[in-house]
Amino acid sequence: MLAITLTYGLLALAGLLAIPVIVLALQVFSACSRDATVPTQLAETRPVLAVLVPAHNEAVTIGTTCESLQTQLTIGDRLLVVADNCSDDTARAARLAGAEVVERRDPTRRGKDFALEFGIRHLAERPPAVLIVVDADCSLSPGALDLLARASAASNRPVQAAYIMVNRGGAGFRMRIAEFAGIVKNVVRPLGYHRHGLPCMLMGTGMAFPWYLIANATLASGHLVEDMKLGIDMACEGSPPLFCPEARVHSLFPETADGFRNQRTRWEHGHLGVILSEAPRLVATAIRKCNWPLLAMALDLAVPPLALLSLLVAAAVVSSAWLGLLTGQLLPLWASGGILALLISAISIARSRFAQSVVSSRDLAWAPLYALSKVPMYFLFIFRRQKNWVRTVRNGE
Repeated sequence: MLAITLTYGLLALAGLLAIPVIVLALQVFSACSRDATVPTQLAETRPVLAVLVPAHNEAVTIGTTCESLQTQLTIGDRLLVVADNCSDDTARAARLAGAEVVERRDPTRRGKDFALEFGIRHLAERPPAVLIVVDADCSLSPGALDLLARASAASNRPVQAAYIMVNRGGAGFRMRIAEFAGIVKNVVRPLGYHRHGLPCMLMGTGMAFPWYLIANATLASGHLVEDMKLGIDMACEGSPPLFCPEARVHSLFPETADGFRNQRTRWEHGHLGVILSEAPRLVATAIRKCNWPLLAMALDLAVPPLALLSLLVAAAVVSSAWLGLLTGQLLPLWASGGILALLISAISIARSRFAQSVVSSRDLAWAPLYALSKVPMYFLFIFRRQKNWVRTVRNGE
């Protein structure tokens, strides 16, 4: 009786894990296909835009970021920096770089979403047609602002650039694996959906919005991943974000161990929290409205971080093998083994097509060690989840 119960339990686990693995694999295979490419639809003329840069103690990077953004602005555009609860020279550095600056002080309400809300209220006195959000430590590819603004104007929807976090030369094994996982999440997967005309998640920087959408959005939620939550809310209201792979935004991974760990904890705890709280709502809304693009977005949201997904699939395989040895029941092992094979295939193809210069085949062979090193982070999510925003320490500070 126990063997039958365990068999059905492991089969149910395999079926549950099959959903995110199949979604991930389909996204990767679609992204690698050279057929059925969907070009980003652009408005014929560029709308007047404003770039909003939320900044908390970003004196080290804000000047370079503003100078880079200035090169892509035209007459009528605005560059606004919100110096949010700063104790350094962020405001002065931004002004010296030619940006318009407003300062916000409210130590009880900290986080990027509060800074965004403050900046939007300031811009409302003379609103642009399109608002573009860029983080204070980012650089954009040439012409990215033009692409994002015209794509948002053409679609009347939020538009997300490809967000790529990179390491400096000589990065260690863990950092290379993290960069690869970021490419899969922020480039490969949304590109796969884009080629079928499906929406993507918002990624926090390189985001463009028609003014009427962002001006009426609920921003100050205090959520760890306010960008992802904002994209989901807009999708449920009929404006799912679009991906614009031609526009790219880059930033550097933190080089300190503490900075890297804090950033990953905030992102992954926030992501897992959104999966638990928002995925059921998205699925229910999509089914009620017979909105299949929204359902696709819900399935995309349900794919957990790559390291966690790999750990869960591996655990299912090990448990099924143990059951097979004890009872001779091999069906769970076949099922979980097939899922593992599909996951490995998808990861290998994504690496060979998009990240050969980032990680080697040998790196991927040792990637399980990286996944295991993150187990304490996932236990913390269960027992002591991070709920408050903590700024990442920048390189050079």
